[in-house]
Amino acid sequence: MAAVEPVVAASGGSNLKSRVVVALFLGVVAIADIWIGGPAFTLMIAAGVGLVLWEWGAMHGTPLGWRVAGLVALAGASVLAHLRQPLPALILLLSAILILLALSILMRTGGKRWISTGLAYAGLPAVALIWLRQQPDGFALVMWTMGLVWATDILAYFAGRAIGGPKIWPAVSPNKTWAGLAGGMTGAALFSMLFAHYAGWPQALPLMALLGAGLAVVAQAGDFFESWLKRRAGVKDSGKLLPGHGGIMDRVDGLVPVACAVALWVSLQQPAEYVMAMTERLA
Repeated sequence: MAAVEPVVAASGGSNLKSRVVVALFLGVVAIADIWIGGPAFTLMIAAGVGLVLWEWGAMHGTPLGWRVAGLVALAGASVLAHLRQPLPALILLLSAILILLALSILMRTGGKRWISTGLAYAGLPAVALIWLRQQPDGFALVMWTMGLVWATDILAYFAGRAIGGPKIWPAVSPNKTWAGLAGGMTGAALFSMLFAHYAGWPQALPLMALLGAGLAVVAQAGDFFESWLKRRAGVKDSGKLLPGHGGIMDRVDGLVPVACAVALWVSLQQPAEYVMAMTERLA
């Protein structure tokens, strides 16, 4: 589930070098697993969201047993999604979320209540990505989803650095500017339109551009949400697993909501296509 963000560093060349190496490694592994699909892709997603949930629990001081319970629920949902049972996977996730929430309220112990939110944060994009990869055009759909996040991050960074200007929410993310957001939206719109053109997708290109720009906003919202979580927890990074990058959550904060939004969009396209096909048959 790795998403590669722009490789930048304010510190010395050694830190920049480590960021480049890690970013390239994550990108190659992610693209290879997306291409292969099947169990390899599901395993990558399950491992990624498992690490996300673990980092979430560490930030909120969640007891070990509760984190393990969340991992079990994530594993079950990933297996169901892999078996092409997305609805049961979502039902399992919702059931586990409600059970953990109810228990945390009853037990009134610090650090437990947030694990239910973390399970939704990690589980929903897992089911979404596994389901997207199983679609007839699954490789293109997942690459488009991740490419949108990459284009948003890269163009937002360069536009923000080149133009500067007013900050969006300096109390939460002091480096994010409105110019950067505009750059990210522009980059995602262009990427979405070009990708759809070369992939031969039937949607109108202006629609794909608007969709890309909208998903860029969703990606930036995910970035802000994760920044808010870290400030609330009093930490700089979600973890220390990736040299020069922090934790897995730091790398997928934009991908989490975008994956869910794309899966919702694709699921809404399918009934519309069915209705159109039936109309053509009856005509």
